[in-house]
Amino acid sequence: MIRHRRFAAVLCLVAALGASGCFLQPGGPSGAAERSPAPKRPNIVFVLTDDLSWNLVAHMPEVLRMERDGLTFRNFIVADSLCCTSRATIFTGRYPHNTGVRTNFPPDGGFHVFKEKGNEQESFAPYLEKAGYRTALLGKYMNGYHPNDTQGGTAPYVPPGWTEWYVAGNGYGEYDYNLNENGRLVRYGRRPQDYLTDVLANKGVEFIKRAAGSSQPFFVEISTFAPHGPFVPAPRHAGLFGGLKAPRAPSFNEADLRDKPSWLRSRPRLGPPAIRRIDEGYRDRVRMVQSVDEMVGRIRTTLKELGRDRDTYVVFGSDNGFHMGEHRLAGGKMTPYDSDVRVPFLVVGPGVPAGHQVGRPAQNTDLAPTFLDLAGLRPPPATDGRSLVPFLRGAAPPDWRQSALIEHVKPPPSAEDPDRQDSAPGAPTTYNALRTDELLYVEYANGEREFYDRTRDPQEMNNIVGTLPEQRRRHLSDLLYALTHCSGATCATAGRSR
Repeated sequence: MIRHRRFAAVLCLVAALGASGCFLQPGGPSGAAERSPAPKRPNIVFVLTDDLSWNLVAHMPEVLRMERDGLTFRNFIVADSLCCTSRATIFTGRYPHNTGVRTNFPPDGGFHVFKEKGNEQESFAPYLEKAGYRTALLGKYMNGYHPNDTQGGTAPYVPPGWTEWYVAGNGYGEYDYNLNENGRLVRYGRRPQDYLTDVLANKGVEFIKRAAGSSQPFFVEISTFAPHGPFVPAPRHAGLFGGLKAPRAPSFNEADLRDKPSWLRSRPRLGPPAIRRIDEGYRDRVRMVQSVDEMVGRIRTTLKELGRDRDTYVVFGSDNGFHMGEHRLAGGKMTPYDSDVRVPFLVVGPGVPAGHQVGRPAQNTDLAPTFLDLAGLRPPPATDGRSLVPFLRGAAPPDWRQSALIEHVKPPPSAEDPDRQDSAPGAPTTYNALRTDELLYVEYANGEREFYDRTRDPQEMNNIVGTLPEQRRRHLSDLLYALTHCSGATCATAGRSR
């Protein structure tokens, strides 16, 4: 009862404070005179990468071209920097505390938990298909999904809502994998043409060509395993970028961690061998994303050649970021820090202003309602996120969120978990965090706290939580409590204050 009273009181506080204006306007030229009208039932191509961080985009010319031609969300914050939880949120528009998917594997996450909690029916795909869209998913689905799993049927399982399905299980090595191709298991080996990202690119282009000849609108998600470890580039890219090193941001191999929480404070400085491994891994990640970048170029070229670029939105993004050397962390994710939670998201398409940037915080909760809104559909009431369509049309909603929620449950180490190296000792304990452009506030399950003034300290190097006045700390804690207990419309209310 006390928790419920606190939640109600906090929502009243948030509603009152939410009337204050939002910050950061979209930048760049308006381009209003050159925009084409948005089609009523547009096509949507969604390219979702795995562990792609902002520091890789500089090496992706086709993605940079998307940045010039369309809209970039500079503060796109994932609700959890972990594959399965992020993808569950993308499919449903719900925060992890509402999907029930908190880790990559049972009992707290993975494909089976996602399915058992009814999230497949509440994914955007069944709504799009029911509305007449031809839908397709290619590549990665959810951790723990196996392409040969029949789920009690007679053929490999295809979830509801997908007209076409070309999905792998363990495709991280890019070779020697199976695809469930519309209920039929197909084996791919180690030939150069079996490189998974290229296979997905080919199938994606083939789908677009088939679908473009129909009056039926289409949605296709091409979900790569790249650039997730073990960092296997395509053979044609394996010799590129020989002298490249990982970026040396000010937080790289941070000199003083005494202000950090206990999970991080005891980490030693990175020595030359560890730094060499980071540089090698970064080079291979850059090499890996070359095939992703080529795929983006092929998709946009195909749409233009077919005359479908005028009624098709192309969305590019990542399920989470990735640190490599920041705060002495060798390689991984899961932290609340900028390298892990702020990811690239770009959109090109009809009516989208070219060269614009949005600074207001968007989240992966917003993707499902955006796809449905573009299709002319109303998101389900339980959706926690909001449609980004107003931004795609050059407008900034005056009541947009000012605070983003990050929530993470530390997963137990598992030999089957592709992210197991990140959940070993030295990884963050369970936490909830509040993020705006100006601050990061973190509450750990063990009682530790972090606060960073991101205006003065964008690298999040100086934890000044001890200097916060008690009233300010309590205010941030109340806002965080409201977000971690929100559902549906109350999430929009809770996010409108900071």
